[in-house]
Amino acid sequence: MQASILSAGAPTVGIYTLGCKVNQYESEAIGEALSDRGFCVQGAAQPCHVYIINTCTVTAESDRKARQFIRRARKQNPEAYILVTGCLAQTNAASIAAISGVDFICGNRDKMRVVDAVVALWEKRQKNEQAVIAVQPLDGADFEPMCIRKFDRTRAYVKIEDGCESHCTYCIIPSARGHIRSKPADEVVREVGALTAGGCREVVLTGIETASWGRDLDGTDLADLLAAVDAIPGIGRVRLGSLDPSLMKQRFVDRIAPLRSLAPQFHLSMQSGSNAVLARMKRKYNRDMALAGMERLRAALPEVQFTTDIIVGFPGESEEDFAQTVDLVRRARFLMVHVFPYSKRAGTPAAVMPDQIPESLKHERVALLSAEAARIRGEILSEMVAKRRECEVLFETMTDGIATGHTPDFVQVSVPVGYDLHAQVRRVRLCAVKEDGSGCVGELI
Repeated sequence: MQASILSAGAPTVGIYTLGCKVNQYESEAIGEALSDRGFCVQGAAQPCHVYIINTCTVTAESDRKARQFIRRARKQNPEAYILVTGCLAQTNAASIAAISGVDFICGNRDKMRVVDAVVALWEKRQKNEQAVIAVQPLDGADFEPMCIRKFDRTRAYVKIEDGCESHCTYCIIPSARGHIRSKPADEVVREVGALTAGGCREVVLTGIETASWGRDLDGTDLADLLAAVDAIPGIGRVRLGSLDPSLMKQRFVDRIAPLRSLAPQFHLSMQSGSNAVLARMKRKYNRDMALAGMERLRAALPEVQFTTDIIVGFPGESEEDFAQTVDLVRRARFLMVHVFPYSKRAGTPAAVMPDQIPESLKHERVALLSAEAARIRGEILSEMVAKRRECEVLFETMTDGIATGHTPDFVQVSVPVGYDLHAQVRRVRLCAVKEDGSGCVGELI
């Protein structure tokens, strides 16, 4: 190879991550392992000796972005080693191998092998003439051991589960992630305990199907894990990743309500408020089950808030179906709603369903539902301000004299101060709703 960036200084690695919090956690674990092997992990937008692209394949747009970044990395440094992993690598390695300049591809089984592949390429100092494809089937895979020691700002994401067996008609992820695999409870407690001892103030326990943690383990479930984490000395806040609404049964609510560390905010993967659409999606609940579960939690945790994801324009979604979704959002009073237009995913049953909704109508419904969700969010925040609510805020950022953080129920709060409150928990009184409606302005008590 010609003398260039690859012959100057310590070897640098840029990791580009697409998709969910699980992918972000796995990229962090890969980055820490490479740091331990003597590599310098830096931003992937900079010229690097090595690029790792951790892909997502939830939508066709996710696939496009992955391929785009592979080409961008090759352009930033034509001599760089390029390694690709993640969900697109698992489901369509051939399409990645067809892109010039890729050296190595592995999927979601034994994902940490990308670390050894980086080391081997660097020691060889020669790019592979064609991509080495090391993608293994997910059948029979165990939960892959990995952990993190570092965290950004105040919060850390910890992967506790992998895989999904729901097979919703719009989703390709079971093919990309395989069957349910749970991280053993003692390993979760050890990892969270080490992060807490290192100063982490908030941990988010996440997975591909977080609510299914423990299903592959004997005699334990998510409530047991939350109780074990709650007992960690010095534990701060604990949040959960996206949850299936069917989890919120009375027994589960009764067991988690007394936990001191569990933040009273839950993100429910609702997807629709129409029972007919939910049935076509093959979801495991209906609107009444979801609303009943939310009421149970509100009775047990009066300050609880809910956020959610909604897909509009699913095949066959009628005006009445959409009206049912709007009605559910009003009744549930979600603090935040992420609204997405349905996007066809090749290889899923929904992609070939009849009565596909025109794009123009999808976007119209996205705008209508987003506006209604913003109105409800404004009402919730205004009610808090009217009560001059006092709450604890974990401050995360400081910009131009404004400290910003979140309450336990995930209300964003900004406070004008002349000093940095990073990683501090302070008592705050809510004074006004922000002009953009994203949260509240407060004052220190």
